[in-house]
Amino acid sequence: MMLDGQVALVTGGSRGIGRAVCLRLAGMGAKVGINYVSNPTAAEETLAAVEAAGGSGFLVPFNVADAGAVQEAVKGVLDEHSFIDILVNNAGITRDGLMARMKEADWDQVIDTNLKGTFLCSKAVMRPMMKKRRGRIINITSVIGFLGNAGQVNYGAAKAGIVGLTKSMARELAPRNVTVNAVAPGYIVTDMTSELSDDIQAAIRAQIPLGSLGQPEDVAGVVAFLAGDDAAYMTGQTLHVNGGMYMGN
Repeated sequence: MMLDGQVALVTGGSRGIGRAVCLRLAGMGAKVGINYVSNPTAAEETLAAVEAAGGSGFLVPFNVADAGAVQEAVKGVLDEHSFIDILVNNAGITRDGLMARMKEADWDQVIDTNLKGTFLCSKAVMRPMMKKRRGRIINITSVIGFLGNAGQVNYGAAKAGIVGLTKSMARELAPRNVTVNAVAPGYIVTDMTSELSDDIQAAIRAQIPLGSLGQPEDVAGVVAFLAGDDAAYMTGQTLHVNGGMYMGN
């Protein structure tokens, strides 16, 4: 299979898009590190699903916003598995609220997890990738980083920041044959969207030309493409998976 012998680390891999990515990469032959921070049961369920499908995985608990924890966890993976070929920066949280009433802590938590976490994890894996002159870093941003959304200034800022981070990292790492790309999902059926009321979900669907929310597997397929050899000549790009909700560059 395309990723036989490779090791992937997927942050926020226990549920939703992260779980679908873990299953897809494992199905392509990669040994998948499933990161989680607060839900070991969900992580164990993801690992069981990977193994039931004939894949191979392992659990990597750490908080992506904690620099020390990231360094320790990545070192542990490298000690055990020698190399990390693919990093998928998927971990993310929301703390929604209108900006006029948003607490500073809600701003900080979202920026720290979604944006700083992407920075910390990428920094931790890039030096070994540069040394071996190979690697894939894939960052999960969001349609909200391009369109904006009332009540999500923290989330929108973090996800827009990931796009800029992706482009700058891509330029720094390209001379060492390490590619850095992003995937920008639209509204996907996950725990986050399931909390939205029926009226809100209907309003969202009305904005999507394809008329429905996406599935985690829709995003996982694009991540898998970027992880494989077919995307070897792509770097600094953002691929949109949103049913046509946003059609910009």
